[in-house]
Amino acid sequence: MNLKLKNGEFDVMGLGEVMLRLSPPGKERLSQSETLEKRAGGAELNVVSGISQLGLRTGIMSKLPTSEIGNFVKNKIRYSGTSDDAILYDASPSARLGLYYYESGAYPRVPIVSYDRARSSFCSFRYEEVPEEILDRIRMLHVSGITLALDAALRENVIELLHVLKSRGTALSFDVNYRASLWGEEEARRVITSILPLVDVLFVSEETLRRMFGQAGTLEEIHARFSGMYPNLHVIASTQRTVLSATRHTFTSTVYDCDERRSFTDRPYENIEVVDRIGSGDAFVAGALFGLLTRGTIEDAARYGDAMSAVKNTIPGDMTVCSYADIRRVIDSHEAIGAVSEMVR
Repeated sequence: MNLKLKNGEFDVMGLGEVMLRLSPPGKERLSQSETLEKRAGGAELNVVSGISQLGLRTGIMSKLPTSEIGNFVKNKIRYSGTSDDAILYDASPSARLGLYYYESGAYPRVPIVSYDRARSSFCSFRYEEVPEEILDRIRMLHVSGITLALDAALRENVIELLHVLKSRGTALSFDVNYRASLWGEEEARRVITSILPLVDVLFVSEETLRRMFGQAGTLEEIHARFSGMYPNLHVIASTQRTVLSATRHTFTSTVYDCDERRSFTDRPYENIEVVDRIGSGDAFVAGALFGLLTRGTIEDAARYGDAMSAVKNTIPGDMTVCSYADIRRVIDSHEAIGAVSEMVR
């Protein structure tokens, strides 16, 4: 893999909306519960907070309302070890934080997500407001398709920022992260293909490759074909999740090295006990980027990504709460032959 990164304070900077998640306790339904638990989350924040907990320096570029709920989110960002130096603040009368409601599932009832994020403060984000010196301190920027889907003016601004950072030697990580509730496949395909020539590390599900991009063949063949279409790509990673029930999943991934033209698929984590699946895809991205940045191989990208995702499924909330030692222990246990310890003490 020939991915080169410039020197800078921030190993990875995320760019995206930070939201407030409201959930009924336990397995209660939204239509039933009179109590809601609040948590902070968002695709890009989930990624960079996971990376920071593994030991790298990260930050989040976003916009929050100047309010008590904005302070709650800011404090959660800091608690995760993620820098808030690139956060902008909205003190306008219409300032608001995007919300989403999450109802956990139990077979045969599936989890349900309901958004209330229209015209949030983040939609007024303009990168020109970010201090200039911060842009020069970013080694890699991570952004997702969710950010591009939220608002047309925001999208133009973000794409302009991608070009600016690319011209300064910043690497770009992009997670397609398609959400049908935010935009249609045709529009998403048009916008995403326009920025793919800027992308160094691409995260995209096998389903999205086949449906949105119309690809056929084995996953390895699709990765190789995509690599030929976009020679700027260094790594393509796709996750494979088998949903056995709302509370039992099997998870693995395939990571493709575009420079060496080879792929790696780790042994699946089987029968994961799912407590909360929200953010588990972002946890994979966090682990994969950590593996790429610290070890430089697709094998380590898959190992750390798969382990992070498996652990996140067992943790309530959007963000992964685990240290490098936690993840290393999970990987070692997963790869061990024979009996392993069932308790740390």
